[in-house]
Amino acid sequence: MRIKYFFLVFVFLLLSVLALMVYMLAGKGSFMFYLIEGIIALTFIFLIIFYRKIVKPLDTIGNGMDLLKEQDFSSRLSLVGQYEADRIVKIFNRMMEQLKNERLYIREQNHFLDLLINASPMGVVMIDLEGRITSLNPIAVKMLGFPSGTDVVGEKLSGMDSLLAKELLDIPLNGVRTIRLNDSSIYKCSHSSFIDKGYHHPFFLLESLTSEVMRAEKKAYEKVIRMIAHEVNNTTAGITSTLDTVESVLEEVENTEDIREVMKVCSDRCYSLSNFITNFANVVKIPEPDLKTADLNEVVFSCIRFMETICLNRNITIHTELCKEKILVNIDSSLFEQVLVNIIKNSAESIESDGDIFIRTSASPVCLEITDTGKGISKETETKLFTPFFSTKPTGQGIGLIFIREVLTKHGFSFSLKTYADGLTRFKIFMS
Repeated sequence: MRIKYFFLVFVFLLLSVLALMVYMLAGKGSFMFYLIEGIIALTFIFLIIFYRKIVKPLDTIGNGMDLLKEQDFSSRLSLVGQYEADRIVKIFNRMMEQLKNERLYIREQNHFLDLLINASPMGVVMIDLEGRITSLNPIAVKMLGFPSGTDVVGEKLSGMDSLLAKELLDIPLNGVRTIRLNDSSIYKCSHSSFIDKGYHHPFFLLESLTSEVMRAEKKAYEKVIRMIAHEVNNTTAGITSTLDTVESVLEEVENTEDIREVMKVCSDRCYSLSNFITNFANVVKIPEPDLKTADLNEVVFSCIRFMETICLNRNITIHTELCKEKILVNIDSSLFEQVLVNIIKNSAESIESDGDIFIRTSASPVCLEITDTGKGISKETETKLFTPFFSTKPTGQGIGLIFIREVLTKHGFSFSLKTYADGLTRFKIFMS
């Protein structure tokens, strides 16, 4: 465009000079006048040829440079009728076609990669050098504990209200860690980076191991429980049968009251051991839930009435804050009531004396929260919760939380158990 502009200015000035000469020589004879007119005509023809041969090709090439600068690879240059210039135009058009195809290919590849990352079962979290999230896929949003569609781009990992996000900060570059959260979720997390345009781009890969670990744990403790139950029940059955027989014989013998009392204690102990093993076996035999529509508030209220006396005997007050509207959920009421009884029982046992338990329900999202003023759960203990046979109680069997985990998982509910900064321990069950 610049060349064309300067050429037009040059033509205008040249024609102006020639016109002025014609005007000055118009009175000096017709020969001179015609001579000047001929010169003007030849000059005009020369300018047309000059434009077609030089200015127009240069202007076309200039337009091509503008297209490259604007990255407009869909436009093409027209032939100008000049051999050398047309060669350049054809090469330029072929180059533009190739650039267009490469751009389309890259866009298709990027689109494919975006679809692949978004559909991936692994969480991908990209961060900048300051620890701010630059991008993440939907599964990563879910793993971090945020509702679907939540926009956390631009947030710092250190400032997010997410247990997993805080754990990620402790993973060194090129490090791999297995993280167990207080909701029984288990993740294998990798911290790595790649180089693009000379800059490091760190990212995290999050792989859920929860279902695999749970299956492995269940398979292991099922085998152990079945083996122990078989041996213990067979042994205790023989012992109690023998004790009962001997005790009945000794009833006719004088001065055997002490021996019979000891034998009765041993027999009761055998029955207790059998019941102890039966409790473990029941965890293995949890049935699939028979889901029916029920009012969550009514289920919670019936459990509170059942546990109220036990709590009062320990000077524990149960406070309720139930949603005023009905909360209809699909649950197996029998199994779910056992879960609530276990949670309230654990809360009561964590309170040494004179404490409170708060039970709250909400409709949006559907959530049940049980809070207690007990001694709380340490950070170290949090990572071991919902692990088979782990218990903080001296006489605990370590199956209560496993039962709760299995039932809630079968219902498809998410949950968490932790002690918050205010010192209160909350068990939250999310049903939507």
